Amino acid sequence: QVQLVESGGGLVQNGGSLRLSCAASGSIETITAMRWYRQAPGKQRELVAGITISGGVTTYADSVKGRFTISRDSAKNTAYLQMNSLKPEDTAFYYCNADTGWGPEYDAWGRGTQVTVSS
Repeated sequence: QVQLVESGGGLVQNGGSLRLSCAASGSIETITAMRWYRQAPGKQRELVAGITISGGVTTYADSVKGRFTISRDSAKNTAYLQMNSLKPEDTAFYYCNADTGWGPEYDAWGRGTQVTVSS
């Protein structure tokens, strides 16, 4: 099993920056990709960004392209989400996800971290 712990959320002003971290432990050798999702009150959870472990291929939601950057540090078993030019609409609970390659039911999820952007 994989365990994930997020950190780095908080309150920031419009236009500010935050960096989220997701530390993985356990059966980390099974992880094929890591992703960040977010969910705002009253809205569905949405994929924000993803990165493959092998090759570091990244994907982004259109709403964050050019502002957010996902990366991973294999030595630290940690994924990051650098968020710049934050907007109030980025306010949400952000969750880290690890794809173990066995299907969504085997994915690992962190407990999440709150990001609030004030206008």
